[in-house]
Amino acid sequence: MKKVIPLLAITALLAGALAGCGGNANSSDPTSKKDNVSTEDPKEKVELTMWTYFENANQKKVLDDWTEGFNGSQSEIEVSHEYVPFADFKKQLSVGLAANELPDVVIIDNPDMASYIAMGLFADITDQISDWADKDQYFEGPWKSTMLDGKNYGIPMVSNTLALYYNEDILANAGVNPPETWDELREVAKKVTGNGVSGLGIAAPKTEEGTFQFIPWLLSSGATAEKVDGAEGIRSFTFLADMIKDGSLAKESINWTQSDVNKQFMAGKLAMMVNGPWQIPTLESEAPDLKWNVVQIPKDKQFSSVLGGENIGVVNGKNVDAAVKFIKYIGQAEIVKQTAIDYGAFPPRMDVAQDMTWTDDPVLKVFMDAMQYAMPRGPHPQWPEISNAMSTALQETLTLTKTPEQAAKDAQEKIDKID
Repeated sequence: MKKVIPLLAITALLAGALAGCGGNANSSDPTSKKDNVSTEDPKEKVELTMWTYFENANQKKVLDDWTEGFNGSQSEIEVSHEYVPFADFKKQLSVGLAANELPDVVIIDNPDMASYIAMGLFADITDQISDWADKDQYFEGPWKSTMLDGKNYGIPMVSNTLALYYNEDILANAGVNPPETWDELREVAKKVTGNGVSGLGIAAPKTEEGTFQFIPWLLSSGATAEKVDGAEGIRSFTFLADMIKDGSLAKESINWTQSDVNKQFMAGKLAMMVNGPWQIPTLESEAPDLKWNVVQIPKDKQFSSVLGGENIGVVNGKNVDAAVKFIKYIGQAEIVKQTAIDYGAFPPRMDVAQDMTWTDDPVLKVFMDAMQYAMPRGPHPQWPEISNAMSTALQETLTLTKTPEQAAKDAQEKIDKID
């Protein structure tokens, strides 16, 4: 694995799209003032800047609550947040890195973090959080997404994942139950396909979104993103290709985004779809009479899912220690809980995930259960290139322009060159 990306390679990353912890004796008290930061000059307040691409009201509330709470909890550090448009975010980070004009903290889409770690944007904070007990509460997938080569560069902020939605009426009328395995999924999808309805819809465009949706199938077979041309990886491509051949997987999936898939599901044109929890508000508001539910994505060898969400990274600069104090503050259980609620996502902490907010809602509980095995994309400093190889192979497979074996082999050749 390449550990450093030359600065000249920064421009290549600009083409990639955003998809998609002992501590403190007072960690249970978000307003505690005892965990203050000691700076070299205690008379001079440390000013931290945090960059984000959040723009809706709920997301801004999260940021305001963080900064107001932290700033009020001690007197030595003051944090503010700055908005950078989503479309310009990666460019601004790369330009700022080249010009040495960067913030102190960055909120970033989790698959993008490794690339910027390799470029030197983020600071190694492994030692600063080694004795922070809270870190042991994070799910494996989200925590892994903040690391590269065994070192930590930040903490997870919020998480999401995928599950299988199904139309209760369509399945009931066909006399079938929600599938739990690949074999069951194929049989159910066949039985409910017809009369303008496809059994299953996924988002499979040649983008990060397509890779995001493909990874659960890949991991369930026992394959990995680094090895897709083995028997397991070929099986995952073959399974989806076979569903295309028998007409039970909508052939339009190659052009659909996750939003498009949800629209088809709401219109009654899909009996089942793979999608995330962010679709729930739309389903409830725009299709209030639709009877639907969710289950885990059916398994081959094991249940699998993929990690989405954001991380909070500490930028490599003069204020690393102060920034670590800030992320420890917002990583406390009570604040993580409120952040997830306000943001409309899932908490990356196992203890917070046991709160009735998620456990008492049968739909959210399915997604929350999937968090225990949701794995990040990578982490790898050249994830965009790996992702492109996979989404290309998926497109070639689903359009039947290549056999699963050839598509997987060609993808592996590209991935091997990256490594």
